[in-house]
Amino acid sequence: MEIGGRRTVDLRSDTVTKPSAAMYRAMTTAEVDDDCSGNGDPTARLLELEMASRFRKEASLFVPSGTMANLISVLIHCDSRGSEIIVGNNSHIHLYENGGISVLGGIHSRTVPNNADGTIDIELLRAAIREPNDIHFPVTKLICLENTHASCGGKCITAEYTDIVGDLAKEHGLKLHIDGARIFNASVALDVPVDRLVRAADSVSVCMSKGLGAPVGSLIL
Repeated sequence: MEIGGRRTVDLRSDTVTKPSAAMYRAMTTAEVDDDCSGNGDPTARLLELEMASRFRKEASLFVPSGTMANLISVLIHCDSRGSEIIVGNNSHIHLYENGGISVLGGIHSRTVPNNADGTIDIELLRAAIREPNDIHFPVTKLICLENTHASCGGKCITAEYTDIVGDLAKEHGLKLHIDGARIFNASVALDVPVDRLVRAADSVSVCMSKGLGAPVGSLIL
């Protein structure tokens, strides 16, 4: 887009960024196959292998959207109806994903306030974990973080903070999921390898379109 006669790259979202000529060429020459053939799509499989390696996770799965990636991740960790996740009150999962975890999984969200930098006070997280074996409460299964945090000005969450939350989760037998839609942006801004930012996480969702080009889907790791 043009601002004052200068060409500016617009990275607001995957709905306004556009693919480059090289991206278009890659699309038209990509090797494809029928998913029912038994081998899956070779280009998608190559992407999944590359992302799993880059994030140092066991495997990854290519899906159409970040919302779907977060939904699948939460459903995997919260494997029974009546489970509960702890999530920031300004998180994308809580605000902008159509209540999917509740509709499809019977999962309750317990929100705690996000700080201005996208983090959540550790003691508030600790206090939000339900007492186990109390029939009056949902069962806490998962803590969710967001990096970068869209509703907190795109703030980056440090690896050190994520490690602390990961330790808290393990202490209570919980899992940690990171909505990493823009995790590569955080990696560049913090000058920290992307695998280091998610080392403590049991799962991560990653959008391949944020600030890069046209919408091409998301991955779960």
